[in-house]
Amino acid sequence: MQTLIRKFFYGDYGEEKNNGVENNLSGATKNEWPLWEVFIRSKQGLDHKHVGSLHAADAVMALENARDVYTRRGEGVSIWLVESKNIHASNPDESAALFEPSNDKIYRHPSFYDLPDELKHM
Repeated sequence: MQTLIRKFFYGDYGEEKNNGVENNLSGATKNEWPLWEVFIRSKQGLDHKHVGSLHAADAVMALENARDVYTRRGEGVSIWLVESKNIHASNPDESAALFEPSNDKIYRHPSFYDLPDELKHM
């Protein structure tokens, strides 16, 4: 009977041990590597912005590659990585059904309220 022990790094897969023999999962070809979405927080900003995508075998490799590719000139202070298969998005063809119900509630629009003249940047 074979025993499979998994060792995880940073929430991702790292190495597999099969009967004491280590198999590095990064040995897969580049075409099999998962796609990662890269988000960078700039020095001036408070939010992370999507800057691109890259293929990498695991999170450690993706983080190093993202740092090398997207922050060469010291633009960022934080990097987020998300494996593309974990992103779920709405269908643009169905946007009317998803976003139109909010148009029925006029009280949610700022034009419904009277603002004092002192407020200039609203």
